[in-house]
Amino acid sequence: MFSTLNTAVSALEQFQQDMSVIGNNMANVNTTGYKDASMNFEDTLSQAIGLGGGNLQVGSGVSTSAIASNFNQGTIASTGVGSDLAVNGQGFFTVKNPTGGAQYVTRDGSFQVDASGYLITSGGLRVQGYNTSALSATGDIKIDATGAPATAAPGATVQSFSINQNGDVNVVLSDGTTFVRGQVLLQSFNDPNALVKQGGDVYAITAAAGAVGTPAAPQTAGLGSVVAGSLEMSNVDLTSEMTNLITAERAFESNAKVVTTSDEVMQTTVNLIR
Repeated sequence: MFSTLNTAVSALEQFQQDMSVIGNNMANVNTTGYKDASMNFEDTLSQAIGLGGGNLQVGSGVSTSAIASNFNQGTIASTGVGSDLAVNGQGFFTVKNPTGGAQYVTRDGSFQVDASGYLITSGGLRVQGYNTSALSATGDIKIDATGAPATAAPGATVQSFSINQNGDVNVVLSDGTTFVRGQVLLQSFNDPNALVKQGGDVYAITAAAGAVGTPAAPQTAGLGSVVAGSLEMSNVDLTSEMTNLITAERAFESNAKVVTTSDEVMQTTVNLIR
């Protein structure tokens, strides 16, 4: 009887966690670049019963084997903002903390240009890529007149910029001169689920994720293209999440009933000896 209680309680704990995962998905239905998660269950160690032959085993409950993210492509929506970027296909943007130097990856391309000309995330992390007009050195991408052709007028300033599908940052100066200032690079992984969520739509890179080479140009090495003026929306399907929530809730109620029934059986057993 006590084993029945323990089994049911383990299920209550896991389904409560499952509902938390589903609730988090639903809460992030409008979060840019969010990837929905699902909880995978596994049975716990079974207990062998009886002294005879045969496979006589009784399960002892359930536990969580993994909480996996679904990295399928979300819908790409146009925003009309030139600094907004989306990845159409495989790959993540690489961003860096300008103070601590820690690097992260993200699918959230809601970028902006700060007062110093750096392309940054909403949290102030700097987007990484080739940061020279020669496309030879990597680092913080900066949008300014550095590397402009010798024909550019002295003191010419940035009038506008655009980013193409290859990630090239094309700058137009106030005198009409145009040149490629740098290039946004992408990074892919063998196992994206091994990336660790850090909040703010970014992931910490781990060895288990298995980075595929070094950051590379979009549309090379199996990487997707960059879509400027657009953002990748969350891939959460509300209809599926509502169905999953109902299923988890009913499973929780069923196991709660097992706890109640076990309690009644124990109460009856106690009353037998009175």
